[in-house]
Amino acid sequence: MGDGRVKALRRGLDGLYLACGFAAAGCLLLILVIIVVQMVLRWTGNTFPGAASYAGYAMAAASFLAFAHALTRGAHIRVGMLLNAAGDRRWMVELWCTGVAMVLTWFLARFAVKTAHWSWKLGDISQGQDATPLWIPQSLWAFGAVVFAIAMTDRFVRLVLTRDLPEH
Repeated sequence: MGDGRVKALRRGLDGLYLACGFAAAGCLLLILVIIVVQMVLRWTGNTFPGAASYAGYAMAAASFLAFAHALTRGAHIRVGMLLNAAGDRRWMVELWCTGVAMVLTWFLARFAVKTAHWSWKLGDISQGQDATPLWIPQSLWAFGAVVFAIAMTDRFVRLVLTRDLPEH
């Protein structure tokens, strides 16, 4: 693969991770809006059916959409003491941990996509007053899980090819 293609791929992946970070922030703002609307409606004696469900969907979407962005920014929890204790074998420990995490994230992504697909296929709806088709919030979860698996694979490949250890 040419150097120009590698740089374009790198820019594309970084853009995807950043876009997911912004989408996660948007979901958090949506939660705020839902809470404020729910408060105003309560003050006026009205209700917002399904508000708790919508806030929950937005929280799940925010979490999964933020995973890839957090990974590439070094915001995930790491066991620094264990890595520092590995000394000269730190690269091997990083490689092993990243490899295991990569496999697990692809299993998670596969499960998330299958869950959303079957919810759509079966016409599954939420049990609350909102009766939301569950494939809609599950699709955001699945998309975030797939992007996280891509980010973990990206990290693994970079670790293998460059032998550079993440600074964070």
